[in-house]
Amino acid sequence: MNLPHRPAGMPDAFAIKTSQLTRRFGHLTAVDHIELQVPYGELFGLLGANGAGKSTLIKMLTTLLPPTSGSAEVGGFDIVAAPGEVRRRIGYVSQLLSADGALTGYENLLLSARLYGLSRKERSARIGDALDFMGLADAARKLVRTYSGGMIRRLELAQAMLHRPAILFLDEPTIGLDPVARRTVWDRLWDLRRDYGMTVLITTHDMEEAETLCDELAILHMGRVSVVGQPAGLRAGLGAEATMDDVFAHYAGGVIHESGTFSEVAQTRRTARRLG
Repeated sequence: MNLPHRPAGMPDAFAIKTSQLTRRFGHLTAVDHIELQVPYGELFGLLGANGAGKSTLIKMLTTLLPPTSGSAEVGGFDIVAAPGEVRRRIGYVSQLLSADGALTGYENLLLSARLYGLSRKERSARIGDALDFMGLADAARKLVRTYSGGMIRRLELAQAMLHRPAILFLDEPTIGLDPVARRTVWDRLWDLRRDYGMTVLITTHDMEEAETLCDELAILHMGRVSVVGQPAGLRAGLGAEATMDDVFAHYAGGVIHESGTFSEVAQTRRTARRLG
């Protein structure tokens, strides 16, 4: 089961490409004329303080929210003109729980396979491949409520890859996980890129994750792209002793925001509890 870095017949080298992409909510401009290009096969990180525009940008790229102006192509298709084609080429894992704890891992994947419209002939093989790939074959018949946080996250990744998307969007993929579980998720994401040619875009507030996992980063500030570059290059640009915390503070508005609104903190803690 191999995915090409670039779908056959697709001349564009970029899995995600935006031009002046903008989203306004009344007088508030949440995403402001963003220009972004993500090559096929790349692990790309999207960083920014709370309210910087990350979630709004992701919602537009996954066709959950229409832009106010500008344009974007995902997998070679326009997010407004061909949203169905975009959705067929992407997977999306949010912070919200997408696995049903009252079902087994296998049953969750079977439900996802049906929702994706996979034929009966395809379902068994793809579910088996996904369970093996995510290291969940031995737990396939256990209720998800008995899974550890890392196992739940891997199951959600397995759900998102069943239809073999070319591009995977992940919102805070390791929030609330212990270091071992977090590293296991990182390993699976590297495997997805290596074995399937999958493009992965993640949002994260974890600077170690951003530096270790991502090939390239974009840092947003007040709805605009402050900088794009490789982690090592961004650090070097601020001096020999600069850390990723320094990079974030410099380009994301001067301070590292450790908390957001009450509702954002509550959501983060709920996510941490269910994954912990």
